[in-house]
Amino acid sequence: MIIDNAWTKNAKKSRISKHSKQWWTEDCSHSLDIYRSSRSLENWKKFKKIVKDTKRSFFDDKIQEIANKSHGPWELMNWIKSRKLLAIKAITYNRQSCLTLDSLWNVLHNTFNTALNRQVDLNIINKIENKPSQNWSLFSKNEFRSAISKCSNLSVLELDKLTWCHLKFIIKDNSCLTNIVNIADACINLGHWPEYFKISSTIIIPKPNKPSYNQPKAFHPIVLLNTIGKLIEKVVTNRLQFTVTSNNFIHTSQLGRLKFKSTTDTGITLTHIVQLE
Repeated sequence: MIIDNAWTKNAKKSRISKHSKQWWTEDCSHSLDIYRSSRSLENWKKFKKIVKDTKRSFFDDKIQEIANKSHGPWELMNWIKSRKLLAIKAITYNRQSCLTLDSLWNVLHNTFNTALNRQVDLNIINKIENKPSQNWSLFSKNEFRSAISKCSNLSVLELDKLTWCHLKFIIKDNSCLTNIVNIADACINLGHWPEYFKISSTIIIPKPNKPSYNQPKAFHPIVLLNTIGKLIEKVVTNRLQFTVTSNNFIHTSQLGRLKFKSTTDTGITLTHIVQLE
Protein backbone atom coordinates (compact mmCIF):
# COMPACT_ATOMS: atom_id res chain seq x y z
CA MET A 1 0.00 0.00 0.00
CA ILE A 2 2.82 2.43 0.88
CA ILE A 3 4.64 1.67 -2.38
CA ASP A 4 1.41 2.03 -4.39
CA ASN A 5 0.72 5.43 -2.82
CA ALA A 6 4.28 6.62 -3.45
CA TRP A 7 4.11 5.44 -7.06
CA THR A 8 0.70 7.09 -7.66
CA LYS A 9 1.88 10.36 -6.13
CA ASN A 10 5.10 10.69 -8.10
CA ALA A 11 4.46 8.84 -11.38
CA LYS A 12 3.76 10.94 -14.45
CA LYS A 13 1.43 9.83 -17.20
CA SER A 14 3.17 10.01 -20.57
CA ARG A 15 1.32 10.93 -23.73
CA ILE A 16 2.78 8.81 -26.51
CA SER A 17 3.18 10.60 -29.83
CA LYS A 18 5.63 10.83 -32.69
CA HIS A 19 7.37 13.59 -30.73
CA SER A 20 7.85 11.51 -27.58
CA LYS A 21 11.57 12.18 -27.46
CA GLN A 22 13.70 12.93 -24.43
CA TRP A 23 15.02 16.07 -26.06
CA TRP A 24 11.58 17.47 -27.00
CA THR A 25 10.74 20.68 -25.11
CA GLU A 26 7.88 23.15 -24.78
CA ASP A 27 9.69 25.49 -27.19
CA CYS A 28 9.55 22.76 -29.84
CA SER A 29 5.81 22.27 -29.26
CA HIS A 30 5.13 26.02 -29.36
CA SER A 31 7.14 26.48 -32.56
CA LEU A 32 5.36 23.55 -34.18
CA ASP A 33 1.96 24.98 -33.29
CA ILE A 34 2.91 28.31 -34.86
CA TYR A 35 3.95 26.61 -38.09
CA ARG A 36 0.77 24.51 -38.22
CA SER A 37 -1.40 27.59 -37.88
CA SER A 38 0.47 29.59 -40.52
CA ARG A 39 1.98 26.93 -42.80
CA SER A 40 4.60 29.49 -43.84
CA LEU A 41 8.08 28.55 -44.99
CA GLU A 42 9.63 31.06 -42.59
CA ASN A 43 7.96 29.48 -39.55
CA TRP A 44 8.94 26.03 -40.78
CA LYS A 45 12.59 27.09 -40.89
CA LYS A 46 12.28 28.56 -37.37
CA PHE A 47 10.79 25.30 -36.14
CA LYS A 48 13.59 23.23 -37.69
CA LYS A 49 16.23 25.54 -36.18
CA ILE A 50 14.69 25.26 -32.69
CA VAL A 51 14.60 21.46 -32.99
CA LYS A 52 18.21 21.36 -34.14
CA ASP A 53 19.41 23.65 -31.32
CA THR A 54 17.38 21.70 -28.74
CA LYS A 55 18.81 18.38 -29.88
CA ARG A 56 22.36 19.71 -29.83
CA SER A 57 21.96 21.16 -26.34
CA PHE A 58 20.36 17.97 -25.00
CA PHE A 59 23.02 15.61 -26.36
CA ASP A 60 25.90 17.91 -25.38
CA ASP A 61 24.62 17.80 -21.80
CA LYS A 62 24.14 14.04 -22.01
CA ILE A 63 27.68 13.50 -23.32
CA GLN A 64 29.10 15.71 -20.57
CA GLU A 65 27.09 13.80 -17.94
CA ILE A 66 28.33 10.41 -19.17
CA ALA A 67 31.93 11.63 -19.49
CA ASN A 68 31.91 12.65 -15.81
CA LYS A 69 30.65 9.28 -14.60
CA SER A 70 32.88 6.48 -13.39
CA HIS A 71 32.37 4.60 -16.66
CA GLY A 72 33.85 7.51 -18.59
CA PRO A 73 33.43 8.10 -22.32
CA TRP A 74 33.26 4.35 -23.04
CA GLU A 75 29.55 4.45 -22.27
CA LEU A 76 29.14 6.55 -25.40
CA MET A 77 30.10 3.53 -27.50
CA ASN A 78 26.48 2.37 -27.20
CA TRP A 79 25.51 5.37 -29.34
CA ILE A 80 28.13 5.27 -32.08
CA LYS A 81 29.22 1.65 -32.31
CA SER A 82 27.89 -0.15 -35.36
CA ARG A 83 25.53 -2.98 -34.52
CA LYS A 84 25.54 -6.28 -36.35
CA LEU A 85 22.51 -8.46 -36.69
CA LEU A 86 22.74 -11.62 -34.64
CA ALA A 87 23.24 -14.90 -36.47
CA ILE A 88 20.06 -16.44 -35.10
CA LYS A 89 19.51 -20.16 -35.59
CA ALA A 90 17.47 -22.75 -33.80
CA ILE A 91 19.18 -23.71 -30.55
CA THR A 92 20.71 -27.17 -30.77
CA TYR A 93 21.02 -29.46 -27.76
CA ASN A 94 22.29 -33.05 -27.91
CA ARG A 95 22.35 -32.75 -31.71
CA GLN A 96 18.64 -31.95 -31.85
CA SER A 97 17.04 -28.61 -32.71
CA CYS A 98 14.66 -27.04 -30.21
CA LEU A 99 11.61 -26.20 -32.30
CA THR A 100 8.95 -25.98 -29.58
CA LEU A 101 8.64 -23.79 -26.50
CA ASP A 102 8.64 -26.82 -24.21
CA SER A 103 11.88 -28.20 -25.64
CA LEU A 104 13.49 -24.76 -25.56
CA TRP A 105 12.49 -24.26 -21.92
CA ASN A 106 13.90 -27.67 -20.94
CA VAL A 107 17.23 -26.92 -22.63
CA LEU A 108 17.63 -23.50 -21.03
CA HIS A 109 16.48 -24.82 -17.64
CA ASN A 110 18.97 -27.70 -17.73
CA THR A 111 21.75 -25.33 -18.82
CA PHE A 112 21.26 -22.51 -16.33
CA ASN A 113 20.03 -24.55 -13.34
CA THR A 114 22.53 -27.40 -13.32
CA ALA A 115 22.91 -27.13 -9.54
CA LEU A 116 19.20 -27.77 -8.94
CA ASN A 117 18.57 -30.96 -6.92
CA ARG A 118 22.30 -31.73 -6.90
CA GLN A 119 23.31 -33.99 -4.01
CA VAL A 120 25.32 -32.24 -1.30
CA ASP A 121 27.54 -34.00 1.23
CA LEU A 122 26.52 -32.45 4.54
CA ASN A 123 29.19 -34.39 6.44
CA ILE A 124 31.66 -31.67 5.50
CA ILE A 125 29.98 -29.48 8.11
CA ASN A 126 31.24 -31.85 10.82
CA LYS A 127 34.82 -31.10 9.78
CA ILE A 128 34.46 -27.40 10.46
CA GLU A 129 36.10 -26.26 13.67
CA ASN A 130 33.65 -25.16 16.35
CA LYS A 131 33.63 -21.45 16.99
CA PRO A 132 32.02 -19.44 19.80
CA SER A 133 28.48 -18.43 18.95
CA GLN A 134 27.20 -14.88 19.15
CA ASN A 135 23.79 -13.26 19.21
CA TRP A 136 22.36 -11.70 16.07
CA SER A 137 21.76 -7.99 16.62
CA LEU A 138 18.75 -6.17 15.23
CA PHE A 139 19.29 -4.35 11.95
CA SER A 140 19.86 -0.62 11.93
CA LYS A 141 18.52 1.91 9.45
CA ASN A 142 22.06 2.98 8.58
CA GLU A 143 22.82 -0.55 7.34
CA PHE A 144 20.00 -0.23 4.81
CA ARG A 145 20.95 3.31 3.79
CA SER A 146 24.57 2.23 3.26
CA ALA A 147 23.60 -0.86 1.24
CA ILE A 148 21.21 0.95 -1.09
CA SER A 149 23.54 3.92 -1.64
CA LYS A 150 25.86 1.63 -3.65
CA CYS A 151 23.04 0.44 -5.96
CA SER A 152 22.89 1.88 -9.47
CA ASN A 153 19.96 4.08 -10.44
CA LEU A 154 20.25 2.75 -13.99
CA SER A 155 19.21 -0.79 -13.10
CA VAL A 156 16.25 -2.37 -14.88
CA LEU A 157 12.81 -2.72 -13.35
CA GLU A 158 12.58 -5.68 -11.03
CA LEU A 159 9.66 -8.07 -10.73
CA ASP A 160 7.72 -5.64 -8.50
CA LYS A 161 8.21 -2.84 -11.08
CA LEU A 162 10.60 -0.97 -8.78
CA THR A 163 14.15 0.15 -9.44
CA TRP A 164 16.78 1.13 -6.88
CA CYS A 165 16.03 4.74 -7.74
CA HIS A 166 12.39 4.27 -6.68
CA LEU A 167 13.36 2.46 -3.48
CA LYS A 168 15.89 5.16 -2.57
CA PHE A 169 13.06 7.67 -2.77
CA ILE A 170 10.74 5.47 -0.71
CA ILE A 171 13.15 4.93 2.19
CA LYS A 172 13.60 8.68 2.58
CA ASP A 173 10.33 8.37 4.48
CA ASN A 174 11.36 7.26 7.97
CA SER A 175 8.17 5.21 8.50
CA CYS A 176 8.74 3.30 5.25
CA LEU A 177 12.33 2.53 6.20
CA THR A 178 11.20 1.43 9.67
CA ASN A 179 8.74 -1.03 8.12
CA ILE A 180 11.43 -2.53 5.88
CA VAL A 181 13.82 -2.92 8.83
CA ASN A 182 11.04 -4.60 10.84
CA ILE A 183 10.41 -7.04 7.96
CA ALA A 184 14.12 -7.92 7.86
CA ASP A 185 14.25 -8.47 11.64
CA ALA A 186 11.13 -10.65 11.50
CA CYS A 187 12.66 -12.81 8.74
CA ILE A 188 15.73 -13.47 10.91
CA ASN A 189 13.81 -14.03 14.15
CA LEU A 190 11.31 -16.42 12.54
CA GLY A 191 13.84 -18.12 10.27
CA HIS A 192 11.45 -17.59 7.37
CA TRP A 193 11.88 -16.05 3.92
CA PRO A 194 8.48 -14.97 2.47
CA GLU A 195 7.28 -16.64 -0.71
CA TYR A 196 6.82 -13.21 -2.25
CA PHE A 197 10.59 -12.68 -2.15
CA LYS A 198 11.23 -16.10 -3.73
CA ILE A 199 9.19 -15.47 -6.88
CA SER A 200 11.44 -14.67 -9.83
CA SER A 201 11.29 -14.10 -13.56
CA THR A 202 14.24 -15.04 -15.78
CA ILE A 203 15.04 -13.04 -18.91
CA ILE A 204 17.33 -14.71 -21.45
CA ILE A 205 19.53 -12.29 -23.40
CA PRO A 206 22.24 -13.05 -26.01
CA LYS A 207 25.88 -12.56 -25.05
CA PRO A 208 27.65 -10.00 -27.26
CA ASN A 209 29.99 -10.79 -30.14
CA LYS A 210 29.17 -14.47 -30.54
CA PRO A 211 29.64 -15.89 -34.06
CA SER A 212 26.44 -17.90 -33.74
CA TYR A 213 23.58 -18.26 -31.31
CA ASN A 214 22.59 -21.87 -31.79
CA GLN A 215 23.94 -23.02 -28.42
CA PRO A 216 22.38 -22.34 -24.98
CA LYS A 217 25.71 -21.08 -23.58
CA ALA A 218 25.62 -18.19 -26.06
CA PHE A 219 22.87 -16.68 -23.92
CA HIS A 220 22.90 -15.20 -20.44
CA PRO A 221 20.05 -15.34 -17.89
CA ILE A 222 19.03 -12.29 -15.87
CA VAL A 223 16.86 -13.06 -12.86
CA LEU A 224 14.37 -10.42 -11.73
CA LEU A 225 13.37 -10.53 -8.06
CA ASN A 226 11.54 -8.38 -5.54
CA THR A 227 13.53 -5.18 -4.94
CA ILE A 228 12.88 -5.00 -1.20
CA GLY A 229 13.88 -8.65 -0.84
CA LYS A 230 17.13 -7.95 -2.71
CA LEU A 231 17.86 -5.02 -0.41
CA ILE A 232 17.39 -7.20 2.67
CA GLU A 233 19.69 -9.83 1.12
CA LYS A 234 22.38 -7.18 0.55
CA VAL A 235 22.19 -6.05 4.18
CA VAL A 236 22.38 -9.66 5.44
CA THR A 237 25.33 -10.35 3.12
CA ASN A 238 27.21 -7.30 4.38
CA ARG A 239 26.57 -8.31 7.99
CA LEU A 240 27.69 -11.91 7.42
CA GLN A 241 30.80 -10.93 5.50
CA PHE A 242 31.88 -8.52 8.24
CA THR A 243 31.28 -11.18 10.91
CA VAL A 244 33.11 -14.04 9.20
CA THR A 245 36.02 -11.82 8.12
CA SER A 246 36.55 -10.22 11.51
CA ASN A 247 36.51 -13.66 13.18
CA ASN A 248 38.90 -15.26 10.64
CA PHE A 249 36.30 -17.73 9.37
CA ILE A 250 37.39 -17.28 5.73
CA HIS A 251 40.52 -18.93 4.37
CA THR A 252 43.20 -16.49 3.24
CA SER A 253 43.06 -17.96 -0.29
CA GLN A 254 39.34 -17.14 -0.62
CA LEU A 255 39.17 -13.87 -2.54
CA GLY A 256 36.05 -14.13 -4.71
CA ARG A 257 33.04 -11.92 -3.90
CA LEU A 258 34.79 -10.34 -0.92
CA LYS A 259 34.95 -6.62 -0.31
CA PHE A 260 38.29 -4.86 -0.71
CA LYS A 261 39.58 -7.82 -2.76
CA SER A 262 40.37 -7.61 -6.45
CA THR A 263 42.20 -9.38 -9.26
CA THR A 264 45.38 -7.69 -8.02
CA ASP A 265 45.13 -9.62 -4.75
CA THR A 266 44.56 -12.82 -6.69
CA GLY A 267 47.62 -12.20 -8.85
CA ILE A 268 49.81 -11.45 -5.83
CA THR A 269 48.60 -14.62 -4.08
CA LEU A 270 49.25 -16.75 -7.17
CA THR A 271 52.72 -15.22 -7.61
CA HIS A 272 53.53 -15.94 -3.97
CA ILE A 273 52.43 -19.59 -4.30
CA VAL A 274 54.49 -20.08 -7.49
CA GLN A 275 57.60 -18.59 -5.92
CA LEU A 276 57.25 -20.90 -2.91
CA GLU A 277 57.15 -23.89 -5.23
